[in-house]
Amino acid sequence: MEIQGTYTDHSHDTNVEKYYRFHSRIYDATRWSFLFGRDQLLDMIPVLPSQPRILEVGCGTGKNLDRLQYHFPDAHLVGVDLSPAMLNIARNKLSDTKQVELVQAKYGSEELNLEPFDLILFSYSLTMFADGIEDIMAQVSKDLNKRGYVAVVDFNTSPYKWFRQWMGMNHVDLNGHILPLLNKYYRPVETQKDDAYLGLWSYFKFIGQYT
Repeated sequence: MEIQGTYTDHSHDTNVEKYYRFHSRIYDATRWSFLFGRDQLLDMIPVLPSQPRILEVGCGTGKNLDRLQYHFPDAHLVGVDLSPAMLNIARNKLSDTKQVELVQAKYGSEELNLEPFDLILFSYSLTMFADGIEDIMAQVSKDLNKRGYVAVVDFNTSPYKWFRQWMGMNHVDLNGHILPLLNKYYRPVETQKDDAYLGLWSYFKFIGQYT
């Protein structure tokens, strides 16, 4: 089931949508060399209640939703993304679209009115939110069921200024600010940090619980 939503047309959101209008065509073929830890994060997810509600924010081409269908066959899955081009790929990839709602919207927008979830997943999306990241953390807390989980895999930082600047040109903030915020808002269940390409950048996996 696909829901066409709306979102506030801020310049950052517009630029990100344009970016993925092109990159959607090469995303799955290229991002395996950059976006480490996604499958491992899904394997780390704790046991969820029967028929759980799961939200992925920034679901992209549906790679994680496809695996979540396997891990949680009785779940109701919702994928939210700014990019219609990415959602078109996700729609064609998913085996059971009746189990999944795909929503074109900006997470946190007033138009996006969702029922609470047992798990909210962010896979390399939080570092692309730019300003208002604490508002996103507060929104996640509102959208989680009591004792629900947030699962995040994302870039952390890099010791190289040129690389941080280059990633910034690709709408990714490598200031290392996401993990401290997650620890502020959620009780850590499991945290892992790793280096990529001999320390060119670091990334992390985080499972936290809203209590």
